[in-house]
Amino acid sequence: MTRALPALLTMLVCVVLLAARTSPAQDAPTGVVAPGVRVVELAGDFRFTEGPARNAKGDVYFSDIPASRMYKWSSEGGVSLVRENTARGNGLAFDAAGNLLVCETANRRIVSIDAAGKVSVVADRCGGQRFNQTNDLWIDPRGGVYLSDPMYGSKPKTPSDEHVYYVTPGRKQVIRVTSDLVRPNGLVGTPDGKTLYVGDHAGGKTYRYAVNDDGTLRDKTLFAPLGSDGMTIDGDGNVYMTTDAVVVYNAAGRQIARIEVPQQPTNLCFAGKDGRTLVITAGTALYAVETTRSGVNNGPTSRPICPSEESP
Repeated sequence: MTRALPALLTMLVCVVLLAARTSPAQDAPTGVVAPGVRVVELAGDFRFTEGPARNAKGDVYFSDIPASRMYKWSSEGGVSLVRENTARGNGLAFDAAGNLLVCETANRRIVSIDAAGKVSVVADRCGGQRFNQTNDLWIDPRGGVYLSDPMYGSKPKTPSDEHVYYVTPGRKQVIRVTSDLVRPNGLVGTPDGKTLYVGDHAGGKTYRYAVNDDGTLRDKTLFAPLGSDGMTIDGDGNVYMTTDAVVVYNAAGRQIARIEVPQQPTNLCFAGKDGRTLVITAGTALYAVETTRSGVNNGPTSRPICPSEESP
């Protein structure tokens, strides 16, 4: 019996470690996700999901980039196809009028789709130079649009290299606002529009900037020692970043939670009627986890984007 005790203890330790890897959605008792809450799959069998954005009803629109399709998820109706031929649409965002802004990677531009389905170009160049591959975007409280413009794949870079740009309110001017990032990708701002977070995906760092009145940036500081694909923020100012998991940092730049996802996450947003459902695009699927925080999403708060369910 005495000789069997070490073996029994070893077996119990292995069981405990296995449970720790598969049960909780977070690994730190900070209250972002309640104990025992799990990440669930909402839908699968896509090619590569990205760019989730919440509309006024709490539904989530998201992209399947290689398929050039856009889908909608709702808690009542599940997932439905809403648009095809999206030019490898990636990042999505709703503006205050309910229009859907889309980063068309293949067309190297950002477009706006109104409630009738009419498409108009928001921006496709800066200073006469075409963008690389518009990737992600964030709309500030004044209606200006920040966009990241990395270059992935084997295509040659344009002379503009890889930067973050700002489309001014009224969309009459495009300004380059960064010049020293390796490959900017995910970005998100605070609700007051005074702070912008930018993930340098290839550089392996995320930075915080103060925003000037004209939309330009200053006071670049290191926020987190990791890059990020997509990003979102909650009402307490915590920033949610996507790396090999969903990693949450508070406004002081301290990691407070890590949420494991079955596939590597690409982007995320808060959704649901109470704004507490964190919806995550990852690989070939769409996932969700219930949180204890309410998210902050740019876009409309009073009406949906579409008069019908068929087209944005």
